[in-house]
Amino acid sequence: MLGEYLIEGRRASEIAASVERAVGAGRLQPGEVLPPLRELAVYLEVNPNTVAAAYRSLRDRGVIETAGRRGSRVRPRPASTSREALRVEVPPGVRDVSDGNPDPSLLPPLERALAGAAARSARRPVLYGTPAVDDDLAALARAAFAADGVPEAPVAVTSGSLDAIERVLAAHLRPGDAVAVEDPGWGSLLDLIPALGLRPVPVGVDDEGPLPEQLARAIQDGARAIVVTDRAQNPTGAAIDRARATELRTLLAEYPHLLLIEDDHGHGIVDLPLHPLSGVTDHWVLVRSTAKAYGPDLRLAVLTGDALTIDRVSGRQRLGPGWISHLLQDTVVHLWRTSAIDPKAVAGAYGRRRDGLIRALAERGVRARGRSGMNVWVPVPDETGAVARLLHAGWAVAPGARFRLHSPPGIRITVSGLCDDDIVPVADAIASATGVGEARRYE
Repeated sequence: MLGEYLIEGRRASEIAASVERAVGAGRLQPGEVLPPLRELAVYLEVNPNTVAAAYRSLRDRGVIETAGRRGSRVRPRPASTSREALRVEVPPGVRDVSDGNPDPSLLPPLERALAGAAARSARRPVLYGTPAVDDDLAALARAAFAADGVPEAPVAVTSGSLDAIERVLAAHLRPGDAVAVEDPGWGSLLDLIPALGLRPVPVGVDDEGPLPEQLARAIQDGARAIVVTDRAQNPTGAAIDRARATELRTLLAEYPHLLLIEDDHGHGIVDLPLHPLSGVTDHWVLVRSTAKAYGPDLRLAVLTGDALTIDRVSGRQRLGPGWISHLLQDTVVHLWRTSAIDPKAVAGAYGRRRDGLIRALAERGVRARGRSGMNVWVPVPDETGAVARLLHAGWAVAPGARFRLHSPPGIRITVSGLCDDDIVPVADAIASATGVGEARRYE
């Protein structure tokens, strides 16, 4: 049977290359189990340590995954394959509620902020040797963090949340390390972790955030880091409340060497208070992106964290891009100083659409989740069928496979583009597509 795998080689690099060729040619299928390490060593007449090194290399490059006693198997998808490939193609005439974008009408105009930044740059050009973080941006960011109870700490600037998370993970972890992640969770993060050669460990989420007992299990299973979404969790809308924060902080205090990454991308579009976990562990960061509140193309995020982590992130950044454009930093300073958005109004606009859809679905016997943010998560028994039926009914939704590791199937609806008149039609379509049957309405 081992001969069917067509694995060959005497050195670890040759064995690894052989497996990769077999995967690329389709002779080793996604999910297929590789030979046990010692068995393959006997077959190839090499030391088991050689095969172990080959498997380790394959795992670090995201070709295979290891599941303890269940052995090693070919990854379902290459680590470099984005979950965005799972999106639904939207034909003409179909409404797209799958994209996760903010409502453009709730984004602030950027003309004055950009023009002001350009004028200031003309008066005071930013040249090599200028500090990476604008003093005004750092001061405003620190004040906002302090107002939300985040410990006083240094500030850095990156090109969005994912850039920040990648840099923090790379600053502390090595290929093969495990990272606890929310499940369901942000698809881009679920792509990033295996692409870095890291191993995701799923942690279930309810409306109040990560489940403490599942997080404890993930840590006991070897997780060296955890990524948590504080508010507007994508895709479920979960938001950590005070009681859950207390539970999680108590748990994290038992593991001071765990790396904690908090993603507060909902800052500016959510009116629920922040209950930060920061400062409990030795190494931590809290990241805030401008994408949802000010526009995805304004590629900037601020992060604060323990001095060692921020120093490592900033030091590595200096060796790559160097810094994030001060034109962008100055633009964000202008937007913050002039209160270019009203967070309560923005949160209220998303909340009315989100709550209206959840209420309409409940009236039709469909359970849905969406405590904060711009998305609604609907558990479904047949994800593929529901997506296809909704597409036929004129609605393109995001398949839950983009956001799941081991959690049950679901679909995500982004409410940003919905108006009041859309709520009933989309709720009817979802109820029909999920097989609930006759709509049930309660006066």
